[in-house]
Order: sequence, then C-alpha cells, then structure tokens
Amino acid sequence: MENGKIYLKIVSPEKTLAETHVASVSLPGKAGRFTVLKDHAPLISSLVKGEISWQDGKDTAGIHIDGGFAEVLGNRVTVCAEITGKE
Repeated sequence: MENGKIYLKIVSPEKTLAETHVASVSLPGKAGRFTVLKDHAPLISSLVKGEISWQDGKDTAGIHIDGGFAEVLGNRVTVCAEITGKE
C-alpha cells in the first residue's frame, strides 16, 4: 500500500469501476454523506443514490451510483455499488 494513503476499490455486479490509492474518499451514506481518511475506524454502511468522490493531492475524481454498500477496514475502502447510468 502506498504510504499515507488508503486503498479504494469500487465494484458493480458487472465489473470493477475503480481501483486506486487515495488520500480521501467521500461517500453518500444512508445517514448522510461521510468522508474516510487514513486510519478511519472500521465501519459498514449502506449507500444511497449520489456521488462517490475521491481525492489524491490536487486531483479529484468521482462516480455516480444508485446505491450499494461500503466497508472500511484497515485503510481499505471497498464499495459494492449499483449503477444504472441514469441520474
């Protein structure tokens, strides 16, 4: 794992949508939007329709999802997301 970063993997039932090391990731949780940084406490959250965005330095990227689940464990964020392509 890259020093000082978290590993982010986003998958849908069809394919892997993103797999990278990032400084932070922001997710649309059912109880509200939340951000994960290095050494975040472990958690599992359901996700609602919205934008997953991640940042690494000055670069920001994102993907729109229709819902899913996220697991944060040991500086790894794994997201299982539904994507229909409609916003």
